[in-house]
Amino acid sequence: YHLLRFELDNGSSLTRSTSAKDAAVSGAPAESVCSMMLQILVPFVLAGLGTVSAGILLNVVQSWDVFQDITELLILLPAVLGMKGNLEMTLASRLSTAVNAGKMESAREKWMFIVGNLALKQLQATVLGLLASLIAIVLGWMAEGKMPFDHVVLLCSTSVSTVFVASLLQGVIMVGVIIGSKRMGINPDNVATPMAASFGDLITLTLLAYFSQWFYSLIDLHPYVPYLVDMLFLCLIPLWVVISSKHPASHILLRTGWEPIITAMIISSIGGLILDKTESDPNLAGILVYAPVINGVGGNLVSIQSSRISTNLHLNYSPGEVPEDRRSCYNPCRTFLGSGANNRSAQILLLLVIPGQFIFLYALHLMKGGHTVPSPLLTVTFLCASLVQVFSLLCIADWVVHGLWRRCKDPDTYSIPYLTALGDLLGTALLALAFFVLWCIGDSGNL
Repeated sequence: YHLLRFELDNGSSLTRSTSAKDAAVSGAPAESVCSMMLQILVPFVLAGLGTVSAGILLNVVQSWDVFQDITELLILLPAVLGMKGNLEMTLASRLSTAVNAGKMESAREKWMFIVGNLALKQLQATVLGLLASLIAIVLGWMAEGKMPFDHVVLLCSTSVSTVFVASLLQGVIMVGVIIGSKRMGINPDNVATPMAASFGDLITLTLLAYFSQWFYSLIDLHPYVPYLVDMLFLCLIPLWVVISSKHPASHILLRTGWEPIITAMIISSIGGLILDKTESDPNLAGILVYAPVINGVGGNLVSIQSSRISTNLHLNYSPGEVPEDRRSCYNPCRTFLGSGANNRSAQILLLLVIPGQFIFLYALHLMKGGHTVPSPLLTVTFLCASLVQVFSLLCIADWVVHGLWRRCKDPDTYSIPYLTALGDLLGTALLALAFFVLWCIGDSGNL
């Protein structure tokens, strides 16, 4: 509420007066259906290819010694990959709303806003990286009944290092995308969140694989190195606190922005436990390569919708006030049926699922060497799982974003972490179910 009140007091378009609405709406680029489709399609394809590449990379690195010896890395994996929803996509949504609301016109205000948010993101990355490793340790210990101490140290060092470096790289890229979109007259809501994820999975997975292998090679020769790395990142925490507290918006988030990202990380970790148990079952082998694709695409599409709804609420409604048709009991039909811009975007996003995932599925097999193609049953079950996942997420996004706004909570901060984490959990569970069905009917998944 305090963050929304800050925006209201600083002239953001959160007032009900007609003149304020007109000024706010003029700040957001007008969109035709064709324009919206083109703006969404390009980053969607890039994001999809990024998740396909991540799937191929995961299929390669799972045979490395460190992944064979420390299986808890598979529990850690969804939580670490989910950080793009917790951090990068949330930052993209906040910046997109700020651009459309005209709050980044002044160069000084723009860079204070950007630097404050980047510092906050690095602080959150450090804390979440440590918490994600601790959750993976606890879940691994509960599943196996034991946890060697050197595994604990490696998981902590790998998680913190991966999340910190990935967050820094993707944050800088994200700022460039937002500023570039504004200058080109493109609505950043359509491109920012999928671009945040286009190669986010690939970057994060690459860092996770190499950091874990590096620390694994040092356990016997230089066991003190992981401790030094952890201390270095922890000692930087006061610096990020000081910088992020300089801007009022990031200063407020410094106190209030932890609940959604920590909850989302716990949800993603449960998905990681499902992935770890499924991959260890020889009857369901092969699921690992498809997980980044279904989870990544689902998260990308729902983040676009969430960001668009949030921007519309920021521009046209006061905190606590929602459109007339959202004041009664929720009806999923309202998400897709209607002529509003958000109805059209939901229709477009749902229509992208089948052709998009079909292309990505075959691209995945081509990148694996092209010696096999997915069987018809694998194709059908994978597409059905993805369609159910995205349909559910779009309905949940409509309900969650409006519900958060009605309670005077900023959807830019709260909604995307919850939605992408639910996407990871739902996608992993549906994928496991699809592979279980294939195993029951004796289909290998390949021709």
